[in-house]
Amino acid sequence: MIRQNIKVAVDAVVFGYKDKTLNVLLIKRNIDPFKDSWALPGGLVLEDESLEDAVERELKEETNVTIDYLEQLYSFGKPGRDPRNRVVSVTYFALVKPEHHSIKADTDAKDVAWFDLQELPELAFDHQHIVDVAKERLQNKLTYEPIGFDLLADKFLFSDLEKLYMTILEKQIDRRNFRKKILSFDILEELDEKVSEGRGRPANLFKINQKQYFKLKKEGFLFDIK
Repeated sequence: MIRQNIKVAVDAVVFGYKDKTLNVLLIKRNIDPFKDSWALPGGLVLEDESLEDAVERELKEETNVTIDYLEQLYSFGKPGRDPRNRVVSVTYFALVKPEHHSIKADTDAKDVAWFDLQELPELAFDHQHIVDVAKERLQNKLTYEPIGFDLLADKFLFSDLEKLYMTILEKQIDRRNFRKKILSFDILEELDEKVSEGRGRPANLFKINQKQYFKLKKEGFLFDIK
């Protein structure tokens, strides 16, 4: 007879765009193992809750962040990934606007903070690998779904959108081609509001055409950035 003693956990990779850098929300653990180390928010699934309820609960308890939409990323179950037990983690990722959330550590978390993706501390368990997988998923999704707008302010300069894509993709883009393609999808509405970019003439602000945006998110689109 095969006997199993496997526990199920959930972990969340929450991306936010702030100070023109891509950030990840991390907690400082308050318990062993890896006490005082930084890690992804998450924990074990309770007997009477779904995976989605578990990850939402853990995020709320450990970070005070409530997210409307979490996408399942991948399952990580390599033996030894948790020194206490055989644990399989079902991971999720989300995109949020950090300025819309007031973070606060509680329960198993001693602290919570946003970290630049390029300057992460050493992470507990296999969480660095999980972050790497989530980053690759995010980069891939940018080519077929207009998810980048979920990270921007409600009103933004077109140059902010360009910078966002270059930051996430970690490469330069053809700005003229990028602008032409983005505008061809009718996702953006140009506003009669201008702000200075620091030099030259003030530039118009844009906002998302929500109806077209959700239509494209539902249908998907091909967006090959050269």
